[in-house]
Amino acid sequence: MTLDTAFTLANFSVLPAWLLLAVAPDAALTRRLVHSFAYPLALGAVYAAIAVWLFAASPAPEGAGFGSLQGVMLLFATPLAVFLGWVHYLVFDLFVGAWEARDARRRALPHALLLPCLALTFLLGPSGLLLYVALRYALRGESGLEEVASA
Repeated sequence: MTLDTAFTLANFSVLPAWLLLAVAPDAALTRRLVHSFAYPLALGAVYAAIAVWLFAASPAPEGAGFGSLQGVMLLFATPLAVFLGWVHYLVFDLFVGAWEARDARRRALPHALLLPCLALTFLLGPSGLLLYVALRYALRGESGLEEVASA
């Protein structure tokens, strides 16, 4: 399998989970696959396998690391490393989207208002989370920061 094919498969693999969150957030199938973390964990296993393969196949270039922008750029100097980074985004965006859906249900927020948040989380991760927290605050006066402060 080529890396381009794997990239396409990874992208398409998350679409069913996002569709379940959008059209059937409370369905048994959604609870079993998405809210149970089965989907993100399966993608996480793919991520871990790619990471092991990448780092076993070739050590990081000299100067690569997380301490500088140049170091991070060196970490992503190969197509396989960029693919690994992309799968990372897919996993965490889906994790956040599932959390948003569960949290909106717990707080009885209208699902129709959650949909733009899910779409934005799918497309631009942190921006969707920001929109969701703003929606939650606008409708319930709760940002969630009070929960963090009391933990």
